[in-house]
Amino acid sequence: MKKFLGEKFFSIDTFAFTFEVFYVYNNVIFRKREVLFIYERMLLERKRIEEQIQLLQEKLRTLPEGKLICSGSSSNCKWFQSDGHVKTYIPKKNRLLAERLATKKYLTFLLEDLEHEKKAIEFYLKHHSSYEPKASRLLDDSSEFQNLLTNHFSPLSKELDDWMKSPYEHNLKHPEHLVHKISATEFVRSKSEAMIGKVLRANKIPFRYEASLTLNGIVIYPDFTIRHPKTGELFYWEHFGLMDNPTYVKNTYGKLQLYTENQIIPSVNLITTYETKERPLVFEQVELLINHYFL
Repeated sequence: MKKFLGEKFFSIDTFAFTFEVFYVYNNVIFRKREVLFIYERMLLERKRIEEQIQLLQEKLRTLPEGKLICSGSSSNCKWFQSDGHVKTYIPKKNRLLAERLATKKYLTFLLEDLEHEKKAIEFYLKHHSSYEPKASRLLDDSSEFQNLLTNHFSPLSKELDDWMKSPYEHNLKHPEHLVHKISATEFVRSKSEAMIGKVLRANKIPFRYEASLTLNGIVIYPDFTIRHPKTGELFYWEHFGLMDNPTYVKNTYGKLQLYTENQIIPSVNLITTYETKERPLVFEQVELLINHYFL
């Protein structure tokens, strides 16, 4: 028996089935990454818009009361300041007042535009399902379904899959700070770490969060211990999120030196990302790094 697919006939055997499943799987993974990208972008865009709204509101409070009314033709235009009831003429010598009132109107309209965009983004985020998809949970579940599906939908080798699921010594300090969700069962300490973890999971890259590592007799907990999905090679990912704090920066330099002394080299087998309050980690940067190192 044969099945028509595109312009070629394929026998309905194990090879053909595996080929089709592989094609579907890779397209689904691509779409999943694309949706994740949009969701994270919308979160960042909402934050950016909220900051702009706050700045506009502060600026508007410094501008004159009332609104500008322009009357007449372009060659003989007169300016008036209105409080909604009374119009007061603005002479040409007081052009600065007219400019400030014109600026006020422009910024008011801009504020309305941004608030409209914010509502649209919030509508999307409200209706976007950010929980762990059912399909992924089915693959993670230790059931007969996972046994039947693994060969077709899991690109990980059994050794890497076992490594990812096996217990490990991890950081036990301040568990109350683990509030940012990667999946239904995984929580991390910051939004940026959650972003990294979500992209790693979306690309089926095995990792452990804050697994213990002993270097020069010192126990540390790298943010992410990662295995390359094809070679199994070990990588570490440290995200340094307070680079505008002098004490934190000093500790960061010491940690990087400790890594380097033990042949864990930045940009070789140590991935590092940085952020400040003014320059947060962005999703595109995480995607680029994961594509460079693992895909």
